[in-house]
Amino acid sequence: MDKIVIAGCGYIGTRVARIWKESGAQVTCLVRSPEHMDLLMSEGFTARACSFDDPDDLPEFDVAGCIVYYLIPPPGGGIIDSRARNFCAALAGSSPPARIIYMSATSVYGEKDGGTVSESSPTTPSTTMGKRRLDAEGAFGEYGASTGVPIIILRVSGIYGPGRLPLMQVSQGQPLLREAESGPSNRIHADDLAHICRVAAEKGIHGDIFNVSDGHPASMTTYFNACADLLGYPRQPQVTMDEARQVMSPLMFSYVSESRVVDNRRMLDRLGIGLHYPTFAEGLAASVETAHQ
Repeated sequence: MDKIVIAGCGYIGTRVARIWKESGAQVTCLVRSPEHMDLLMSEGFTARACSFDDPDDLPEFDVAGCIVYYLIPPPGGGIIDSRARNFCAALAGSSPPARIIYMSATSVYGEKDGGTVSESSPTTPSTTMGKRRLDAEGAFGEYGASTGVPIIILRVSGIYGPGRLPLMQVSQGQPLLREAESGPSNRIHADDLAHICRVAAEKGIHGDIFNVSDGHPASMTTYFNACADLLGYPRQPQVTMDEARQVMSPLMFSYVSESRVVDNRRMLDRLGIGLHYPTFAEGLAASVETAHQ
């Protein structure tokens, strides 16, 4: 029986847990919220609540021979992912796992002015979040080098799906960057991402890095307009880049001001992935339909 440990069993982690459970695996979920722990236990998962911000609160891990997923976002502030480093330090108290899959982000590539990035492109993050993601990649790389544990990294694009559409921004009419200044952005549907997480554990080898996207980039403005149309809301007003810098939150501005095309060919070829939602048109329609069921 496969033994799976998922650190950070939220929106994506719960999907991954269900996929493995359906195949007969024994799944343990590590979460930060006692309420979410209870929900997972009600589905039949083994679950534990702990703070990844406090090294003293991390339990002694028994991950010997397990497939370990680390899906926890970095904390806010700074350029170090202290949560990932706390987790790697805690793993030192256990016999090594079979492998670790770390879910990173394409923000590690930084601003590319609409250029294409592959897994061999330089990692020059321009945001502090991207720098924290790159630091976590380094932390897991160091752990793998010192223990011989295979490390597989998934550099994931923007995630969308049921319950993960920009309903608040659209319904409130928050401003968008005008289309003429809005460069390409990249996405992956949540269900496709969960499937990729499963396959990466089966087919990935040590040192593998996979860009994760549907391979059909479109501007953030195009995506939000499509969401508004499908949800039945008016399209949001558009502003210039200079205006966006003044009226958008720092996080939203960081999203719209970076543009790149994410090359997903390695993921498709090496992992043999077939996407259920190869463009956001199919993915949005399915997400809205699911939400209405």
